[in-house]
Amino acid sequence: MRKAFVTYIILGVLLIVAFALDVVLGDVNIPFEQIKGALSDNASISVKHIILNYRLPKALTALLCGAALAVSGLLMQTLFRNPLAGPYVLGISSGAGLGVAVLVLTAGYVTLPAWLALSGWAQIIAAIAGAAFVMFLVLLTATKVSDTVSLLIVGMMFGGIAGAVVNILQSISNPDALKVYVVWTMGSLSAVTWSYMKVMAPIIIAAVAVALLLPKKLNALLLGENYAKGLGVNVQATRTLIIILTCLLAGASTAFTGPIAFIGVAVPHIVRGILKTSDHRHIMPASVLAGSTLLILCDIVSQLPGTIYTLPINSVCAVVGAPIILIVIIKRKRII
Repeated sequence: MRKAFVTYIILGVLLIVAFALDVVLGDVNIPFEQIKGALSDNASISVKHIILNYRLPKALTALLCGAALAVSGLLMQTLFRNPLAGPYVLGISSGAGLGVAVLVLTAGYVTLPAWLALSGWAQIIAAIAGAAFVMFLVLLTATKVSDTVSLLIVGMMFGGIAGAVVNILQSISNPDALKVYVVWTMGSLSAVTWSYMKVMAPIIIAAVAVALLLPKKLNALLLGENYAKGLGVNVQATRTLIIILTCLLAGASTAFTGPIAFIGVAVPHIVRGILKTSDHRHIMPASVLAGSTLLILCDIVSQLPGTIYTLPINSVCAVVGAPIILIVIIKRKRII
């Protein structure tokens, strides 16, 4: 318990430092005094715009989405008892991608209402609709399938079908529309404005809060469904709740930022390695802190501070997360 508490303190301090650095650093070098002035309404309009309307919401987005992906990844690894399961194994990300693909790649054939096209909400609504559609299919299947392994396969099939439809749309779309979609698949934290934050933040905060109330049930599931039933856990209801929470967390993150891989798979392993335990009472809150910190650090790296270049956040996360997953596979040879 003492080790977990110390870990929380360290992760909390790292999170605060990383968040501050993400606001301070960027392609435009702004002196710290001007940054303080922007926060206290005592700076030029351009500096205030950069800090308040670009860097600050971007850092908050990284904080929220990092926590969302880490928690959803932990939930999936617990539900399927598979160390390589992640937040997107149920096909939610593929569903969001399908929604965006239908919108973007059929732009020449479908005319959107002017208010929707100009407001910037079109892609987000399309992603939410696609994710919600797949979520509905997964939940419907979960009521018919009692085996979690079968449910995992079903989720992968939904993702495969959505990916196939996206590939078909890509093959018949014009180059300009295809470029827009490819850019979306790279992921971006900077696209979330304050108006988007009002929708994204409540969804993620509420879902994470509910997940933090489930440690005992998750610990029981780790020991097997029969054992969990023996402890009085309603396995079917708990499994449905886990699926809903994962869909909300992964779906909201993907809808507003695009697909960001590896964070959800890697962070739970990092936390387990630090705490040397699988007790969700400790690894759940630690995953929230570690996921936020890691995605913020990846965002700082992606900005290449001091340069005019920006790397795709999805690629940076892959460079960080893939080695961790490789280590897990090597240490657990039976997974291969």
